[in-house]
Amino acid sequence: MVVLPPDEFYAGLNKTLSGAGALITDPGGRVLLVKPNYRDHWLWPGGHVDEDETPDQACARELTEELGLTVPVGRLLGVHWVPPFGDRPLPLVHFLFDCGELQGADGLVLQEEELDACGFFDEDEARALMPSYLVRRLRAALSAKSDGTSFYLTGGSPDFTP
Repeated sequence: MVVLPPDEFYAGLNKTLSGAGALITDPGGRVLLVKPNYRDHWLWPGGHVDEDETPDQACARELTEELGLTVPVGRLLGVHWVPPFGDRPLPLVHFLFDCGELQGADGLVLQEEELDACGFFDEDEARALMPSYLVRRLRAALSAKSDGTSFYLTGGSPDFTP
């Protein structure tokens, strides 16, 4: 058996990207979504986890950066492993957290460098704004939030159909 030095061993392991997002609802149960200017669809606020940052810390940072919002990051609703697709050569592990409820979008300050818009949408409206693999994650998150469970999903790409 050949034992590799640690740097060679770790260099040969599979790599993944990590992302974190915030599920925020209004009193009517509609979900806060943002429209990034670098994507053709809407999604929840969030982004990639930076070096030396945990997923919940990334979620809090992204909420502040994208929307000027400081709220407690609540419990982990679920995790979604998404295979490589498009120009992303690595899999993505996305953590979605329950970040509570807001009365509405008033007072949110959009990060103009990244976002074109934000708003609250019901599930049917969200379905028209998001690719199917994100709608699948949204449904799982709303269910987990409602019944106190969690979800684990695999698969997904812009052409994914659950």
